Amino acid sequence: MPRGRRGSRVSALEGGGEEEAAAAAVPSVPWASPQPPEAAAEQVLLRGIFEIRRSSCDVVLSERALKWRPIQPELPAGHSKYDLLCKEEFLELKDIFSVKLKRRYFASGAGTLLGITLFICLKKEQNKLKDSTLDLINLSEDHCDIWFRQFKKILAGSTNVLAHSLHGIPHVVTATLHIIMGHIQPVDVCTFSSTGKLLRFGFSAMFGFGGRTLALAEKHRWMSPNQRRDFAIMKALAKLKPEDCEISFLPFNSSADLQERRLQGSPKSDCNDQWQMIQGQFLNVSIMAIPCLCSVAPRGLAPTTRLNNGSMALIIVRNTSRPEFIKHLKRYASVKNQFNFPFVETYTVDEVKVYPKNKTSAQSQEEEDRPNGTASENSFPWNVDGDLMEVTSEVHVKLHPRLINLYGESMEEMNDSKVTCNCL
Repeated sequence: MPRGRRGSRVSALEGGGEEEAAAAAVPSVPWASPQPPEAAAEQVLLRGIFEIRRSSCDVVLSERALKWRPIQPELPAGHSKYDLLCKEEFLELKDIFSVKLKRRYFASGAGTLLGITLFICLKKEQNKLKDSTLDLINLSEDHCDIWFRQFKKILAGSTNVLAHSLHGIPHVVTATLHIIMGHIQPVDVCTFSSTGKLLRFGFSAMFGFGGRTLALAEKHRWMSPNQRRDFAIMKALAKLKPEDCEISFLPFNSSADLQERRLQGSPKSDCNDQWQMIQGQFLNVSIMAIPCLCSVAPRGLAPTTRLNNGSMALIIVRNTSRPEFIKHLKRYASVKNQFNFPFVETYTVDEVKVYPKNKTSAQSQEEEDRPNGTASENSFPWNVDGDLMEVTSEVHVKLHPRLINLYGESMEEMNDSKVTCNCL
């Protein structure tokens, strides 16, 4: 249990110095701000007791903010000045750029958990940043572990398209209810390989603009998730350039016999299947095995595919002007068709092979964005389920129908005219 200032509380109860006692009990955090009105309606993620600036506080973690209020004994009515000084304080999560467990280490090497430390970055002047820390003290290992995991999850900034596609929302309670009710959903999975070597499993991938944006964001992990994302998008748009590559794909065969054979565990391509090839300059290439619903794309990045229909969506954006490409990106957040552009092509496929050609362009891009000596030569960034994957040659993406079973249900297809979104 966190310890507060006992002397301050005793003096407050004696009634001789209410204002002084309350001022001493309030956490001395100069950069904290009063709670804005809109923050009260946010969903509460966690609530617990921590010691902040040597005072026991009731701490609440919501979707966008960390709020705390000093825990004080009840006083007789009429102490309005004391209540005013103990109002709730507020810190926006976008200002937190890192978190770690706070420990006290001994000469033997063993350490005792003290709590959680939040690292905060705020603007001090126009072109300068001020950093600070906030310690949340609690000696309970289990209590701090739960909060630490939640902070790490928030700072990761992932769109969590799999949770959105399975549950409609990345909500822990919703996922728990699916587990309790036993809702099992088979899901298609992709394998990513290069030169015959398996790289990883995944559900979605982006090459070109999507890969470059993630690579830029990963170089600025000290920023908050929202700031990191916005900065990476703006910089990638400012340096927008196409990738010269060759794309080969195996069109989706919807025949009943072939689909039944694939669902029984035989995903190999038929020798009679005909590969198709596209060559040119592309701003972005997306390969999606699931709809990839997320807050920035309520209809999904690939609204025509499903969780287990045995096919992938191949979305190719050819070279075009920057304003036209921005229009295409904005369509994802609206109810309009984001593919209704002459430079956008969509295909339903079983397999895809991407052969980048402009290796010198990739190398010059990395040399420009990375410190000397840290760039991997001739590597191309891929965004695979929000994780950065750097590959130096071609990538082969292959679908494996209903490879795994997850708890959840498939989201029903919605009519474009009825789609609404309250996420943004």
